[in-house]
Amino acid sequence: MTDNPNAAPIGELTLRTLAMPRDVNTNGDIFGGWVLSQMDMAAGIVAAARAQGRVATVAIDAMQFIRPVKVGDVLCIYVHIARIGRTSMGLQIEAWVLRNRQVQREKVTEGLFTFVAIDEAGRPRPVPQEGESNS
Repeated sequence: MTDNPNAAPIGELTLRTLAMPRDVNTNGDIFGGWVLSQMDMAAGIVAAARAQGRVATVAIDAMQFIRPVKVGDVLCIYVHIARIGRTSMGLQIEAWVLRNRQVQREKVTEGLFTFVAIDEAGRPRPVPQEGESNS
């Protein structure tokens, strides 16, 4: 994880959404759980594509909230596959916002999520090797 919140995003832009008033906490900022759920959805999209099937989030190994998200910010989630094991993969997720009518970009959150590829019964299954089909 990086300490420079203004560096360029790492990973593939996977999800963009608008922070709305219904998502605020008691301080008037966007609730951290809402941001976390957006990160999990984006990571799940990338993990399922790489695993060629069902996946489950099994751990959030690290999470850092750097800056608050405000109502009206465009939340942009970037995902990078950091490691692939036999049945699991670690994904580095960065959440950035476009503020002030999309003029200013800032990193607001980052985390490392672990996903496991699962079969239809919910049991771990191997992640296909690069170029291998899961059929």
